[in-house]
Amino acid sequence: MRPLACAALFVCLWCGAEAREFTEEEMSAVRQRIKSMFYHAYNSYLDNAFPYDELRPLTCDGQDTWGSFSLTLIDALDTLLVLGNRTEFQRVASLLQDTIDFDIDVNASVFETNIRVVGGLLSAHLLSGRSGMQLESGWPCAGPLLRMAEEAARKLLPAFQTPTGMPYGTVNLLHGVSPSETPVTCTAGVGTFILEFATLSRLTGDPVFEEVARKALRALWKTRSDIGLVGNHIDILSKKWVAQDSGIGAGVDSYFEYLVKGAIMLQDEELLTMFQAFDQVIQNYTRFDDWYLWVHMHKGTVSMPVFQSLESFWPGLQSLLGNMDAAVRTFQNYYSVWRQFGGLPEFYSIPQGYTVDKREGYPLRPELIESAMYLFRATGDHTYLQMGFDALESIERIAKTPCGYASVKDLRDHQLDNRMESFFLAETVKYLYLLFDPTHFLHGGGSEGDGWWEAGGEAGDCVLGAGGFIFNTEAHPLDPAALYCCSRHSRDRQQLRELLLSPSQPPAEAPPTKAPPTGQSETIALKPGERKTPPLLSCPVQPFSARLTVLGQVFSDAT
Repeated sequence: MRPLACAALFVCLWCGAEAREFTEEEMSAVRQRIKSMFYHAYNSYLDNAFPYDELRPLTCDGQDTWGSFSLTLIDALDTLLVLGNRTEFQRVASLLQDTIDFDIDVNASVFETNIRVVGGLLSAHLLSGRSGMQLESGWPCAGPLLRMAEEAARKLLPAFQTPTGMPYGTVNLLHGVSPSETPVTCTAGVGTFILEFATLSRLTGDPVFEEVARKALRALWKTRSDIGLVGNHIDILSKKWVAQDSGIGAGVDSYFEYLVKGAIMLQDEELLTMFQAFDQVIQNYTRFDDWYLWVHMHKGTVSMPVFQSLESFWPGLQSLLGNMDAAVRTFQNYYSVWRQFGGLPEFYSIPQGYTVDKREGYPLRPELIESAMYLFRATGDHTYLQMGFDALESIERIAKTPCGYASVKDLRDHQLDNRMESFFLAETVKYLYLLFDPTHFLHGGGSEGDGWWEAGGEAGDCVLGAGGFIFNTEAHPLDPAALYCCSRHSRDRQQLRELLLSPSQPPAEAPPTKAPPTGQSETIALKPGERKTPPLLSCPVQPFSARLTVLGQVFSDAT
């Protein structure tokens, strides 16, 4: 069978590629090269494209793409801090506050605005404690970047005002949803909000964001086929599937990603249960020789035997759940394609072992590098560093221009396209840098006295930034500790408000708590809909190894 022969060839290619061991000095030198890559692209954007959304690197000018709000600058803001540039982070944060206006007559993608703008602003807000900026009292539960993120998210809320709760794909930032807007949107466009919207609700105390995100997730969950799969595009009004191809790639990918990461960040068993049900049928119907094909959502028969570059996030996601053997084997397949072309084509025919017509491009996507970062963290295998080094070499050799880095229009002959997507600075460069910096604070590294954690909250009694960051699908890191910190303060304020408004009512006697059986620690797994109330004096964060476990379970009953 042709796919089996191809798979065998790819494994041989992998085995033949001897990964050298990188010394600390070599890794440091690679990090400097990655920084130089970032600043070549970043400065080219500032010099030639700002305030447009994106840089056009072949003509050295700019263009608006997703909404006309200097998207590349918002998307790259937290990367500045990841690279240690506090001065520029402060400057850009102030600049954005002075120049960005969301009250504009622009049709914006609900999905893209959420992951790039809302996610980017939330991440920058949560990392600003490390920037040397003057912080507002009560940070991280207050701050100008948080208010900007909230303002942007409120512009998206009209899209969720549908009978099903599933959002439209596009919204006008000034006028709301157009009466002529199509009700058809992709699966990821319905299910990729819980990270940003739950973070907003927990930080601001306004539950509406998390409520609409959960309603959309639950509505989407109910549309599964009889064999448990979802399609690619759905009519959000009729709940009818318009595109019935089921897979883990374009149009679906981040839906599965957010079920897993939402379960980790929110300690939410409902989301984890949803993903586990999907994972079972994905393995049953779409997995062939550690490739994941596209199948008909109702029949389970193969509809497209292709690999899409966006699927490359999957090995990293599996590593978060401890499925290391499957993650490593699938990564081997994907890396072999990279070695064949010096990049990942958007579509790759598995039976033919070659690119798909009109899908030969590589817009400098980050997903394979992202998986390499997670797998290196999990295994320490320098093969993943070699992949990162290959990526750095390929991008420098193929995509570099005098005005930044250009998307590759055709990997067969390395033709370039006149576009540098904002995710190149938000994701690709960031994941490359973090791959080669295993002691970075985002990995839970650093030492006391080096700003490895911050105090936050109204009384400065919350421990923040001590590890366990969750990356949204645009690589914007979110700190789960901040969510619990602000949720606790919001709950305390509500209890105080109730006490002040009802002074004549004696406080209700708390029911006795049932102690766990002797020898058994309290479970951290919650029933669907249940929320755990932490003790008043608790550390609201777990170490990296517990929160982003790679060898155990996300939820454990005896840890």
